[in-house]
Amino acid sequence: MSDSAAPEDFVGAPALASLDDNLAAAVLRWRRYLTSEKRMSPHTIAAYGRDMGDFLTFMSGYKGGMLGLATLAGLHVREFRAFLAARRGDGLSSRSMARTLSAIRNFYRYLDRAEGVHSDAISAIEAPKLPHRVPRPLSEADARRALETVAEMEDEPWVAARDAAVLTLLYGCGLRIAEALSLTPRDIPEGDTMRVTGKRSKERIVPLLPAVREAINDYMKACPYSLGADEPLFRAKRGGPLSPRAIQAAMQRMRAALGLPDSATPHALRHSFATHLLSRGGDLRTIQELLGHADLASTQVYTEVDGARLEAVYAEAFRRR
Repeated sequence: MSDSAAPEDFVGAPALASLDDNLAAAVLRWRRYLTSEKRMSPHTIAAYGRDMGDFLTFMSGYKGGMLGLATLAGLHVREFRAFLAARRGDGLSSRSMARTLSAIRNFYRYLDRAEGVHSDAISAIEAPKLPHRVPRPLSEADARRALETVAEMEDEPWVAARDAAVLTLLYGCGLRIAEALSLTPRDIPEGDTMRVTGKRSKERIVPLLPAVREAINDYMKACPYSLGADEPLFRAKRGGPLSPRAIQAAMQRMRAALGLPDSATPHALRHSFATHLLSRGGDLRTIQELLGHADLASTQVYTEVDGARLEAVYAEAFRRR
């Protein structure tokens, strides 16, 4: 979504029809703020836009008229709760509810800071409690099997090399799938480290292991398309940029072939990278930097994974006696 996008491209036409000119302009300025200042990903911005569109459309019907900045400032706790209850009635999960509330709070924080519009009511709304989830990495043996097997699931050699290269980047460098698919040939250096652009355009340096470089080189040699220095490195079968869905499908086929659980996704390879580093003595701060986590708490969850693994090994050892 470009900076020149109209509000209807962000929150949707039904929501736009419920806003006066001042509020519509404020929504568009908020979107520019998310893009240029917060540097959120296009995916997150689009999700925030949908959530705010649902909120504004609901409030217009609930209040029975056009919405303005003063209307939003005057909303009561019961009106926010009515919206959340309606979304819950639509079958929204707790995680989606939490994201929706995050979008609304972000908008109100922006209004307070930039537009002089304040609301005490939004601060009184509690987010739904989310179940505590511990990442589910693959074992080292299963991770190796996954990298070896994914290439066997494709008939076209260059596609097989491509899928193997992408998954090797996820496991060997701890990349997110979007980070791997955004790489260009220019991003692949001659040395043993690589600069990666992650969430909110933050850059980090990750080691480029020989096995990772070899997998990328094998793919680049086999790829039938011209790979310009600043063009996407990984290509779809017809030559366009590779989509995450293609890699997810490849992982799904491989998962079925190896009998791995549904949790064996491309992102699980990133979890595996972190967990295996930790189990081999890596320190949390280093792993945090390699993963590109802004908060150490996001990295600390892997200590729970490693602890659970050790407990399982311990229990298994005693069962065998």
